[in-house]
Amino acid sequence: MTTDDKPTQAILSAHDVFSSSELDELCQRIISSGILGRSKHYGALLQYLVSCSGQNRQPKEIELATDVLGKADDYDVSADSSVRVYVHQLRKKLNAYYDQNELDAAHKLVIPKGSYSLAAIATTPIVKSSAFSLARFGVSNSLLFAVVVLLSANLLYMFGQRSEASRPPSQFAAAHPVWETVLGDDQPILLVMGDYYIFGELNANGNVARMVREFNVNSRSDLEDLQFSDIEHTENYLDLDLSYMPEGSAYALAKVVPLLQNSGKSVNITMMSDLTSADIRSNHIVYIGYISALDKLTSMTFAGSGLRIGRSYDELFNTKTAEYYTSDAGLPEEGDPFRDYGMFATFPASIDTQVVLISGMRDAGLMHTAQAVSNTLALDELVVSIDSDTDEALASFEALYEVFGVDRLNFDANLVYSNLLDAKQIWASPQASRLD
Repeated sequence: MTTDDKPTQAILSAHDVFSSSELDELCQRIISSGILGRSKHYGALLQYLVSCSGQNRQPKEIELATDVLGKADDYDVSADSSVRVYVHQLRKKLNAYYDQNELDAAHKLVIPKGSYSLAAIATTPIVKSSAFSLARFGVSNSLLFAVVVLLSANLLYMFGQRSEASRPPSQFAAAHPVWETVLGDDQPILLVMGDYYIFGELNANGNVARMVREFNVNSRSDLEDLQFSDIEHTENYLDLDLSYMPEGSAYALAKVVPLLQNSGKSVNITMMSDLTSADIRSNHIVYIGYISALDKLTSMTFAGSGLRIGRSYDELFNTKTAEYYTSDAGLPEEGDPFRDYGMFATFPASIDTQVVLISGMRDAGLMHTAQAVSNTLALDELVVSIDSDTDEALASFEALYEVFGVDRLNFDANLVYSNLLDAKQIWASPQASRLD
């Protein structure tokens, strides 16, 4: 073998390598291994592809949608990526199966990229020589000519796809079903930035001694309530007409605004401290900020949620598993790694309007959430994680990311929680009526 030679693996039809009974038995072994997880769709999808392989045919995307995922006959494959997502995930699960099982198998079952059918590859790579090596072994010029023609055709195809590939990622993300609830109609969008209300504390000379942030004081009216409840110190508090936003908000804003602009809809912006009930009723709300700054949206967010705010706003509690998700992003010294959490949620606020939350406990969590919801692959991961049979589920669910970072920056993350929201609970909760 020369230095130009590269190992490769021949892709064969699964029907040519395995008999129907062998494929059925292999399918059952894969399902029984547990590698496909709890979702019923992966096992059903694998069995369907096995059946198609036994018939020596490749199913169409619409067939997988209707026969396996239970979609309606008028399902639009161009508007919903569910089939592609499930096939992509099943491809990875098959690879994971062979990483842990049947290590001495002569062939592995795979789903080639761009295909909806099963194939087999030999576990021992074969060697293909380069064109120069082939020529030395007496391969005819006609074969070399055919190779050149195929390569040229491939290059022409790549150039033809250049305009598609040059489209900004925000255009692809804006077309994703997760964003359909706020971008797919004529309702205006109000971008709400999670700000923190700041008031002054006066010293004995009447000068501002320090600026104060209290989580239960988020507006001028809240400050007035505080003054009335603390008569002894009422003269010590001063409205400075100030608020501030976390640094991560700027990064998140840069990720989300191009996505919203692709809709061509009217997009306005306001601070959470200025948000009113009328705003929520007449606009789709896209919130960017910390979980601790949700203010008027807090009760709506957690009314039908499987999460609760823990001992602080740097902690969430999983009501089903009794697990705590706690950020330590506010503790480490400069250069030390930390763990943070980012939260995404979407739910209807009224019969006409939708709320989308892009939030985090601290900067790293917020930044990763904004990055994820502006990326089609990450959005696909969200769709698969909720594992619902209805498109309506995309209008009401929540997800939590575990984010690893250094110096307020996000470096890596895992999707650790997702859950369908019970939207009816938003108005069933007495606290939900507090939208003043």
